[in-house]
Amino acid sequence: MGTIRRTATREVYRNDWLTLREDAIVRPDGSTGIYAVVDKPTYALVIPCDGDRFHLVEQFRYPLGLRRWEFPQGTAPEQQHLDPEALAHRELREETGLRAESMERVGQLDVAAGMSSQRGWVFLATGLSEGAHERELEEQDMHSAWFSGGEVERMIREGDITDAQSIAAWAFLMLRESESRR
Repeated sequence: MGTIRRTATREVYRNDWLTLREDAIVRPDGSTGIYAVVDKPTYALVIPCDGDRFHLVEQFRYPLGLRRWEFPQGTAPEQQHLDPEALAHRELREETGLRAESMERVGQLDVAAGMSSQRGWVFLATGLSEGAHERELEEQDMHSAWFSGGEVERMIREGDITDAQSIAAWAFLMLRESESRR
């Protein structure tokens, strides 16, 4: 079976964080259509781990109108050339003030493959030391705290953590631990 081909593209909207484009497409059967795509830079999500403690951040997520707990994560639109590991170190330092001796890549995620080109890398940060955070203006209301693994799992079950990337990152961590026990 063939693939969908783009025949034309039109930028609908752009800001520092995303571009919305509309693509004219041809499907494998020859029919035509339109596909809307949100282009965003690659992001890094970091699981800060100190033994059985995990560091989460809580912030107001404007589109939801809610405060949510999640793992530190983000992009660097002004530095799209940044290596994913360097981005992970930057996001960890920026949001939590933590510095990591080790940053191990544990997986890759596609945020919303049906509508966005954004991909992300998941890292496990260990050998942590405390420092001052370097939050952006949008993050000024952010809080961060340590939680046990059991507390993280309870927060996922009870809906305190609903961020899909954080839950998927937790699954990567559980798979990694399962493999290490084999």
